[in-house]
Amino acid sequence: MHAGTPSHATPPVSTLAPADLDAYLRRIGCGRPGRADLAALRALHTAHVGAIPFENLDVRWGRGVALDLPALVAKLVRGGRGGYCFEHNGLFAAALRALGFAVTPLGARVRYGATRVLPRTHHLLLVDLPGERCVVDVGFGAQTLLEPVPLRADRTFAQAAWRYRLVREDALWVLRIAEGDAWTDLYAFTLEPQAQADLEMANWYVSTHPASRFVRTLTVQRATPQARHLVRDREYTIDRGGGNVVTRAIADDEWPALLRDALALDLAPGTPLPLP
Repeated sequence: MHAGTPSHATPPVSTLAPADLDAYLRRIGCGRPGRADLAALRALHTAHVGAIPFENLDVRWGRGVALDLPALVAKLVRGGRGGYCFEHNGLFAAALRALGFAVTPLGARVRYGATRVLPRTHHLLLVDLPGERCVVDVGFGAQTLLEPVPLRADRTFAQAAWRYRLVREDALWVLRIAEGDAWTDLYAFTLEPQAQADLEMANWYVSTHPASRFVRTLTVQRATPQARHLVRDREYTIDRGGGNVVTRAIADDEWPALLRDALALDLAPGTPLPLP
């Protein structure tokens, strides 16, 4: 290597320190698993999405979104806040690695609700287990997976009242969710590992571009096996599966209780919300 030539060695991966891992497990209400196996991965995945909300308040406040591990721990673990895909899956990957799992970050193009081809701005994970590879995603909001999905095409995976499926489109994998009798694309991805620089660039675009849905719309979401909760601007939707979906307007005086009780987001009293 010539002097001054940058090294392209694989950078060190982020892993939670023991004290932060303990705090994370308390945050999601999950005990430390004895083995890094599929059962443990399922339990951690379900606990994470039920305990830490998906939200974009910092984007709407114009504060920016930091992806370094100390910032993720301070915000999502010790600060009681939530975040969006780069934060959720960045934190989850670091926790999984600390517990002995082999994790690869991936990038996807969102298709859900899209009318055009979008940039690769979704962050998900691939976890390698003995004899099995799993798609793991705790950061897709109300439609997110409740538990891992094996990387197998054309099989239906039931998760509580919802069903998911992976299909192939040449080199692409596409995650779909059942909506009634139809299948709806959520996002498309390849198995190419994403470097931290890729995630940082996508995060900057999503948090600053005027066309980004996160810049334009307030959202707070949480997914549990019993119900999926979604706040978008001044409307609250609760989806219990099987077409049981109710949407209503949010009264000005119910915001603190709604965010705390339904969305698991407990803001300091008097915190102004960045509503449109």
